[in-house]
Amino acid sequence: MDCEMVGTGHRGSKSALARVSIVNQFGKCVYDKFVKPKEKVTDYRTFVSGIRPHNLKNGESFQSVQQEVADILKGRILVGHALQNDMKALQMTHPKNMIRDTSYFPPFKSLAGGNNTPSLKKLAAGVLHLQIQKGEHCSIQDAQVTMILCVTMVTVLFCVLQ
Repeated sequence: MDCEMVGTGHRGSKSALARVSIVNQFGKCVYDKFVKPKEKVTDYRTFVSGIRPHNLKNGESFQSVQQEVADILKGRILVGHALQNDMKALQMTHPKNMIRDTSYFPPFKSLAGGNNTPSLKKLAAGVLHLQIQKGEHCSIQDAQVTMILCVTMVTVLFCVLQ
């Protein structure tokens, strides 16, 4: 899963959910919705989020998207990168034992100096030799790359345990 946020409040200082994308274990997009924020958008953050006013004009309500995402995730392992940001934007929680967050995997953290959180862009380049986020982000692509990284994590762990 990956989410994109826009800014609300004074100079866009608060983040609001604007898009949620979920892919399955094969990287196929199974959910992709734009969300109408509850508050007035003051910064679309288009240069990063890729979100434009017309995307949100016909977006769905926060509550309906939140419920649909909760229904999809129920009983499933959630894979993502720095998921605390996405879960905060969705105002949701998920069982900790059902989360696989690529930003916490120690071999990946070593690419960012050990204790720092590596960016998804850095992990894609360093681990997968893929160039992503060369400007606007695409939440579908980010979710797909994260899923590939998760498969890589499982492979590394499997090999270590052999």
